[in-house]
Amino acid sequence: MRIAVALLAMALVEAIVGGHVAGAQVVPDSLRAPEPMREFRAIWVATVRNMDWPSSPNLTPEEQRQELLAILDRAVQLRMNAIIFQVRPEADALYASSFEPWSRYLTGTQGKQPDPRWDPLEFAVEESHKRGLELHAWFNPYRAAYRRTEQTSRTHITKRRPDLVVPYGQFAWMDPGIPEVRRLMLRTVLDVVKRYDIDGVHIDDYFYPYPEMRSGQKVDFPDSRSYAAYRRQGGRLGKADWRRQNVNQLIRELYAGVKGEKMWVKVGISPFGIWRPAYPPSIHAGIDTYSELYADSRKWLLDGSLDYIAPQLYWPVQPPEQSYPIILQWWIEQNPTNRHVWPGLALYKIPLTGPRRMTPRDIVQEIEITRDTPGATGHIHFNTAVLMQNVQGIADSLAAVYAEPALIPASPWLDKIGPDRPIAAAARDSVSGLVDVRFAPQAQRPVARWVVQARANGSWTTHILPGVERRLEIRDDARAIDLLNVSAVDRNGNMSIAAAIRPR
Repeated sequence: MRIAVALLAMALVEAIVGGHVAGAQVVPDSLRAPEPMREFRAIWVATVRNMDWPSSPNLTPEEQRQELLAILDRAVQLRMNAIIFQVRPEADALYASSFEPWSRYLTGTQGKQPDPRWDPLEFAVEESHKRGLELHAWFNPYRAAYRRTEQTSRTHITKRRPDLVVPYGQFAWMDPGIPEVRRLMLRTVLDVVKRYDIDGVHIDDYFYPYPEMRSGQKVDFPDSRSYAAYRRQGGRLGKADWRRQNVNQLIRELYAGVKGEKMWVKVGISPFGIWRPAYPPSIHAGIDTYSELYADSRKWLLDGSLDYIAPQLYWPVQPPEQSYPIILQWWIEQNPTNRHVWPGLALYKIPLTGPRRMTPRDIVQEIEITRDTPGATGHIHFNTAVLMQNVQGIADSLAAVYAEPALIPASPWLDKIGPDRPIAAAARDSVSGLVDVRFAPQAQRPVARWVVQARANGSWTTHILPGVERRLEIRDDARAIDLLNVSAVDRNGNMSIAAAIRPR
C-alpha cells in the first residue's frame, strides 16, 4: 500500500501544478461519465404532538439525539438526500430562540429549555451535512397552539400578545389579517436563516385553518375585528379576497426576505394537493383551499414566489376523481416559471385500514409515475415514523427504487455557475486491488457534495459524497476500473467540469 500512497501523492502534485487533471477545461467525450441522476428524495420529520421526533418529550437529550441520528442514518441508508425538519409547530421553537419559547414537544413544558442544554436544529443541520443531506427548516406560519386548553409559556404569543390570537375550534390561531402577525412570522424565519446553515425554508398547508363544523355548519374564522380595521383604513376588498391577499403578502415577503439573506436557501411550500375542485375538471375534492384556507397556491407557482412546490398528493392512481397522475400533470402545467414540483406522498396511509389505505406498491408506482412525468423532479414522504418502523416493508421497497444515488436538482433561476474543476488523483493497491480516490477543491468556494463516477468493464457507477469528504475507497469491481470522473457540486446543485483520472 505504501507504493500506492506514494503514487497518489505524485498524482496530486501533478494536478496541483497544472498536469493532466487541472489543465484543459474540456473533458473529451471519451472520458466523460454520464450525467448523474437528479431527484429530490426527502422525508418530513414532524415534531407536533411528538408525531415523528422526538418520540416522547420525556426522553433525555442524549436519547433524543440518538433518535434523530437514527432518522438521518435511515435516510442515508435509503439514498435519500433531504430532511424537512419541523422547528416551529405552534409559535414555539425546537432551537435556541430569542423570540419564541422552547417547544413542549421537546421538554414536556413549553418554555423549559433542555437539560443539559442543546440545540436540535443546530445538531440536525450539522449531522445532516456530515451525511450529505440537505436540511430544510419547516415552519407553521399561523398556528399558536394545537390545543388552546394546554398551558402556554409566559413568553408565548398567547400570553405576550393575546391581541394577535383568536380561538378557533381546539386551536389558538394567529390572525393573518393583522400585519404584526406577518412581521413576527418573517422575523422568526429570517432569524433562523441568518443563524443556522439551513438549505431550505419550508411552509406547510396550514394558512387560514381548515374549517371547523358546528351543527353541520361551517364556523367562520373569527377575524371580523381585523377585517373592520382594514376597511376603516380604506381597504376595499371583500373578506375572501382580503384573506387571500394576507397570505399572498406573507409568501411574497417571505421569499424576498430569505433571498435577501442567503440566495441559495430554497423556499418551499406544501399546499393541499388540489388547488380547487374541478381543477382539472375530472377531480373532486372535499375542500376548496382557495376559498376556505385562502391559499392561492397556484398563484405562488405562477409568480415564481417559491423555489419548489410540494402539493400533498395523498391519493392513489385510482379512482379517477382523485387520481395521482392527473393531479400531478395539472400542477406541472401551472408552472411557467419552471420551479421545482416535488409532490408529497402518503406513507402515513400504509398502516390504515379501509378505503383510504395505500400500500408500498402504491408509493413505488407513484415514484415511477413522477419520474416519467416531465417537469416533476422529486418527491417528499410523509411521515417518518412509518418509514422508521418499516411498516409493511416500505423501507425495503424504497431501497429498491432508490438503488441509484441521486443529486438534488439544481435551481438555475438562482445561479448557474458551478464550482471549479477539483483536484483529484487515484491509486490502486497492488495486493487488494482497492482503488483509493483523493480529491480537493481547487478554489475557496464551498463544496456541498462530491460526485465520483467509476468506469469498469464499460459501465459507470456513481458515488455521491458529503462535501466534507476528501477520500473514497472503491472495492467493488475495483480491479476493472480504468477511468474515474470526480466533480464538485455547490449548494445550488451546480456541478463542476469533471476531473478525468486513471488509477495508477
